[in-house]
Amino acid sequence: MYPTQLPPSSKTVLEILDAGGAMTHKDLVQKSHLAPRTVRYALKKLKERQLIIEKFNFRDARQIIYQNRAEATNKPQPACV
Repeated sequence: MYPTQLPPSSKTVLEILDAGGAMTHKDLVQKSHLAPRTVRYALKKLKERQLIIEKFNFRDARQIIYQNRAEATNKPQPACV
């Protein structure tokens, strides 16, 4: 399902984003039980392959929200009225 060249940590993070939707780095660390540095590396590899997108967190500007690109593009667009 996922590209085979991805490190195991990147596959884990991508699976968590698939199941749980958009999350912050802190959320990913908690859910994956990986070290923060490992999650940063996994996110870097996923961004390089354009498998995830970064979104601005309006609640806390210091944090970035990460989301699976496939999930973001599969959302139905609102109908224009």
